[in-house]
Order: sequence, then structure tokens, then C-alpha cells
Amino acid sequence: MAALRDDLGHARLVTLLGPGGAGKTRLSQETAEAAADAWPDGVWLAELAPVDDPDAVPEAVLGALGARETVLRGAGAEELRAADRTGHDPLVRLTEHCAPRRMLLLLDNCEHVVGAAAALTDHLLTHCPQLTVLATSREPLGVPGEFVRPVDPLPDPMALRLLAERGAAGRPGFRTDADEATAAACAEICHRLDGLPLAIELAAARLRMLTPRQIADRLDDRFRLLTNGSRTVLPRQQTLRAVVDWSWDLLDAAERAVLRRLSVVAGGCSLAAAEEVCALPAGPGGPAVDSLDVATVLGSLVDKSLVVAAPGGDGEMRYRLLETVGEYAAERLAEAGERDAVERHHLVHFRELARTTGPTMRGSGQRAAIAVIQREYENLRTAHRHAIAARDENEALCLVLSLSWYWMLRDLRSDARQWAEAAASLGPDPFARPGVRAPSLPKQAIDRPPPWDDDQLAEARRGAALIQVACVDDAIAQWSDTEGQKRLTIVADAYRPGQPQTCRLPGAFWMYAVMLTGDMDRTRQALDETVRASRAHGYEWELAAALQLRANFLAGHSGHADLAHADADESLEIFTRLDDDWGRAEALASRGEANERTGHFPEALDDYAAAVDYARKIGARSQVALLRARYAGPLAELGRLPEAEAVLREVVEESRPPSPESVAIARMHLAFVLGAQGRTAEARQQVDLIGAYLAFGDVAVFDGFVYGVLSWLDNLEGGHASALGHALKALACSRERLSAMIAPQMSSAHLTAIARALAGLAAAGAVAPAAYTDAVRLLGLQAALLPPGHVPTTIERRNLAEVEDATRARLDEAAYARAYAEGGGLTLDEATALAEAYRPTPPPT
Repeated sequence: MAALRDDLGHARLVTLLGPGGAGKTRLSQETAEAAADAWPDGVWLAELAPVDDPDAVPEAVLGALGARETVLRGAGAEELRAADRTGHDPLVRLTEHCAPRRMLLLLDNCEHVVGAAAALTDHLLTHCPQLTVLATSREPLGVPGEFVRPVDPLPDPMALRLLAERGAAGRPGFRTDADEATAAACAEICHRLDGLPLAIELAAARLRMLTPRQIADRLDDRFRLLTNGSRTVLPRQQTLRAVVDWSWDLLDAAERAVLRRLSVVAGGCSLAAAEEVCALPAGPGGPAVDSLDVATVLGSLVDKSLVVAAPGGDGEMRYRLLETVGEYAAERLAEAGERDAVERHHLVHFRELARTTGPTMRGSGQRAAIAVIQREYENLRTAHRHAIAARDENEALCLVLSLSWYWMLRDLRSDARQWAEAAASLGPDPFARPGVRAPSLPKQAIDRPPPWDDDQLAEARRGAALIQVACVDDAIAQWSDTEGQKRLTIVADAYRPGQPQTCRLPGAFWMYAVMLTGDMDRTRQALDETVRASRAHGYEWELAAALQLRANFLAGHSGHADLAHADADESLEIFTRLDDDWGRAEALASRGEANERTGHFPEALDDYAAAVDYARKIGARSQVALLRARYAGPLAELGRLPEAEAVLREVVEESRPPSPESVAIARMHLAFVLGAQGRTAEARQQVDLIGAYLAFGDVAVFDGFVYGVLSWLDNLEGGHASALGHALKALACSRERLSAMIAPQMSSAHLTAIARALAGLAAAGAVAPAAYTDAVRLLGLQAALLPPGHVPTTIERRNLAEVEDATRARLDEAAYARAYAEGGGLTLDEATALAEAYRPTPPPT
């Protein structure tokens, strides 16, 4: 109201513009009443809604000025009645009356007679110098000097307030914040009704018979639900359908065609998309609309407040429908029999957008490409649904393959798996038993639009299946059992290392299948061949990615840290030349891990910090969280525990948590940092919270780490029996093939924890003194199992020192040396059996 009063002080014609039900009439009247002192000759209301004939507009306004009951405030009604009524032209009489007066004229609901209202207004403003006009309409009048004030839907807090007030009026005691469920349902109602006051008031009236949740759940059928408006308002405002019907009836055939076709768009679209989606030849449902005419029609719909236009992140305007208008338009689309054709246009446009944008996500166009896909993601999701519903396998696969790298960059693995599974359901399983060998294909399926030939379709099917393999983070258990391992073997055998498609996405995800088999030799061979073949084929980005992956693999094996460092350096050089932020972050992270594993902690800190900066540039929140958790590792090794704790707490306490895996890993690191400071109770709280993100038993290597933390904390607190049990579980996890390949040093660490528990139990008299000798045997085995060049962490050194001190205090040098030598010849099975013998027998139940 304050802004509108200011507008009226600067412009002689102000038009309140907005969709039906936005509250334009009420706002205009309330503002005029409050500002009436500025117009000595009164504020007058002319309601144009009942006027059917445009030629009758001047007479209707004249009649309003002559009817006392229409005066909002001010003088002049009696004088008008006394005026000479012998004239025959209402426009002349109206002009003669208004010309000498300083007055405000409200022209309400101009949209259905907008041409006549515009002509009248232009004439009056020209001949009545002290007249000001405030109009309400669903499109501008288009008169020179017009100031348009859009009446936007209510923002969420105001919409909730309106719902609360109207709800309490109809159902005393109603509160939108009565409880969490009610608050959520009320927020959903206001959001889905686009903040339109009339729609919210109609919903509030339903609170006499339905709960907020029942209303929210029925908004998909809102036109049947919201039908109980006030009996005192105009008929077109008594139901939600009547509000939209009024606007629809004012449209010409082309406007109706474009509006109903826009209903297939999700979350808005660009002008280019609208031109492709809405252009159709003439048919039973309506006239032909040429793509070159769509922009003009779209502009008209924006003017009529049926399409919302707003700047997009790319500097261009985007167009969307309010949800209520969209639902109405979708009904009209179905009535016109055009849905299948329009959905096909939508699918083709957004498939092509994904197909052509996907490859640019690797290299200098990465950030721009991510922004494009992010902006159009709901349209791409809708296009995928259209493809699945039409059982169009080629189209569904093309979308999945084109978006695969976006999902990896944005850590949307759940979406990747679900979309890939849906597309895969349309065709045969490419990795069904007994499996077949894939031919070498230098070209990718998405290098050209579908439909594809048989070889490319088969490769596309394999690609969708490989995406599912690559997205195992929160479903790895499905690959851990016997059946899962058999399928992984078929997938791994389908390709030969070095084939063109195994170097390029999504075929490169084949490497994950090889890795998940836990075969270290085969994994190393596949990595080496991928690097070699990428060089041979001239695949620059793919070479950098293969070098980074090999560096990451080698960095986990201390004896190969120098090779990992060299690979990471070359990968970083290529990704820097290509201006690929993701690649730079990953190459730096691999180099940071190589530095960390070899004890170069300051260098590791620099690498991780730089990696975080690059990951942030592309909005890879989970990658940032993981890198920051890894950054805390060198901090802790350098004795900067409070700094490490602060970094990790920032990760785990984010208001919008990144992926569950990154938070769980950060909590595990935080437990170590807290335990190292003697705050074991707080450390245990972090371990307990890990269960809220990842279930135990799903990822063996991760379970091993968690049980290892618990064993360490148990030993710190003197709970050596519990420490022994947890350490034995951790040891069992570390022996699984995948765990042993990823973290080969963990078996040694867990043996040290077991040895420490045995020494503690012996010191407490809970087991025989022979446990000291067996503890030393375990130390001998852990030393034999350590990977070459392994640099122990602070915690590993501390554990080892404590066990050595405890056992040397009870054994002489000869006994210690003898036991240590014996341990070096044990097998892990023998060591496990030796430790199991000390586990207390549980009491009978």
C-alpha cells in the first residue's frame, strides 16, 4: 500500500496487474481509502466486471460516478446527479464532469474490456488534467504514461498468516503452528496454491471439514476441492475454477494453444524451449502455431498474468505457470487431444539439451554446463518420465547417459541409480548370464541423437547398467553377496582393458566393477591399460581422469606413493590446461593423500585446501565435505587437534548436510580427534551418530574403520574385553578382498588394537599372563603385514608404544624377541584363533 500510494503521487495512471485471485481489487480500494485526502473531489469506484459490451464502458463509468453507493469517499455525487442529463454521448458528459475536478477514479476488472477501458482512460487523462486513474487488470491497458505495479502472490509468511486468520475465523482455535505436522501441511498448502489470497481463503473455508494435511493431499484435484467461496462476491470469484475460467474465456485460439501446451513444462523454461514445445500444426484440438509466433503469444500471456516471466540465471527470461494455472491448462491439453504430441516435443527438446550439454561438463565449460542442467533439471526429470511412460528405450537411455557425469559431479547417485534402473527396465539385461564380450566402439551412442543402431543400443544398455554399478555408495551390500559378486564378474569380463569405450564415460565406470571384485592385480592392470589406451586414442580429458584414478588407487598403498604423486601431477597439469575444476580438485586430493601417507603433512594440507577451493567452484558439496574431512587428518598428525576438531564440526553441523557418506566419514574422523584429546564420551557420541547415516554391515571397509574406532576408545577407557571384541570384528572386515585392496594397512592396525586389549586384560588379571606373550606375537605379525613404506599415524604409533611398554615390562628381552619372531610366521587365521581364545564366554541365558 505504501508503494502504491507513492506510485499515485508520481503517475496519473497506475495499473495493478496480477492473476485472478491475487487481491488487486481489495488492495486498490484499501489504498484509495487511505489516500483519499489527496483528492478533494473524491475517490470513485467503477466496477467493470458486469460490463459485457465494450461500447458500454463509458456509460458504466458515468453511472458509477452518479450512484451514491459507489462513492468510496468524497464530494461530487449530488452535483453529478444535478448535472444536465440531456446529452446523448456518455463520454462527453463524463469528460465534462471530470475535467474541473481533482479526483481518483478506480477502474476495477478491466481485462475483458481492456481495449475500451484503455481508450476511455487515454481520453480522460488527456482532457481531465487533475484526474488520476487507478486500474486493476490481468493485463496492462497499454496507455502512454501507464505505470504498471505487479501484484505478486503473497510471500510464504504472509500466506501463512492469511491462512491462519481465515482458518481461525471458520474454525475457532485453529493455528497453523499447532504442531509440526500441521505447520508442514499449512506451508505446503500455501506453496502449492502459489500464495494466491483467493485460493488460500477458499482452502481456509475447507478447514471446517478437513485437516490441513487432508487439504494438502487433495490439491491435485484443487478445482473440485476449492468450491465454497463467499456468496457475496462475484460469481467468477466463488470457486477456483471460475477464477481461471474467466481468464481462459478472454483468450484467443493461439493463446489458448500455447498456454495449454506450456502445462507440460516443469519449473519454467526458456523462450527456445517454449518455441519448440508449443509449436504444432493445426489439428482437431486447435490452430497451427508457428515457432516464430510463440514469442508474441507468450508475451500476450505474460501481459494477461497467466504466464510468469522472470530473469533466469543465464541472463535470459524464463517462463512458468502458477501451479493452479498449470493444472487447469493440463486439463485443457487433455481435452484438446494434444498431450502425446506436446510431450514428445518436450522430450526431444530436453533430450537434445542434455545430449549436447553433457560433454561440455568436462573442461572449461564445466560450471556453465552444470548451471544449465541444474536450471532445467525438473524438465529433464519430466522428459525422462515421458520416455519411460512411452516405453521409448532409446530416448530414456540417451537422457541417462547424457546426465551421468552431472550426477557424479553433484553427488546425485540415488537419482542416477533410479533413472538408470527405469531406463534399463525397457530392454534386456546387457549383463545377463553367461555374459557376452562387447565389441570395440570408437564412437559413443550419444554422439548422435537416437534412434541408434544395434551395436550402439547394446552399448547404451551396458552404459546404463554401469552407472548403477558406479552409484553403489548407499547400496553396496547388493554387490557384496555371492550373486552380486557373480554379476560383477560378468560385468568385468564384458570388456577388455584398453577398449575405447572403457576410457570414455559412461563406459569408464566399468572400472568400478573391476575394483568391487577386490582383485588387486586385475584392478592395477585395468588402470594401467586405461592410461595407455587414453594416450593412444588421444583422449586428453579421459587420460587425466585415468591418471587421477590410478593415483588415488596407488596413494592408498604406501609403497607406490611416488608413482601416485607422479600420476597426480600429470593429471593436475592436464586438468589445469583444460580448466576443469572437478579434475583439479580430484588430482590435488590424490596428491594430498600420497603426501599424507608418506608423512609430508604440510604439503598434504596445501593440496587438500586447494582441492576444496576448486570443488566449491562447481558446487560439489559432498566432495567439499569429504575433502575437508581429509584436510583434518594432516592437521591432527601435526598436533593441531583443536583446528582439526573445528573443521570437522563445521562439516557435521551444516544446516544442509551433504551426502550421508561424507557426514559419516567426518564423524568418524571427529571421533578420533576427540578421543586423542581424552574426550572419549564425546567421541562415542559421534560413533553413535554415524548409525543415523550409514547402516553397519553395508560397507565392510567402513565397518572396519568404525569397529576400529570403538576398539581404540574401549582401550583408552580400560574396557579391554569390549576392545577385544570390537577389534576382532574390525579385523574380520579388513580381511575382505575389497577392504584389503582399499586399505591394506588396516589389518596391522587392528592386530595392534587386539594386542593392546590382551595386555590390558592380563594386567587386570582377567586372563592368564600368557596373554602378554600372545600380544607380542600379534605385534610380530602386524609388523610383517605392514605395507612397504607405510608411515604410521599418531594413533598407530601411540597404540604400538603402549603395547610394547606393557609387554616389555613383563617379558625379558629374549622372551619378547622369541614371541615377536614367532608372530611373524603366523597366518591371519592363526592370529584370529589365538585372540578369540581370550574372549570371555558369555553367561548362559
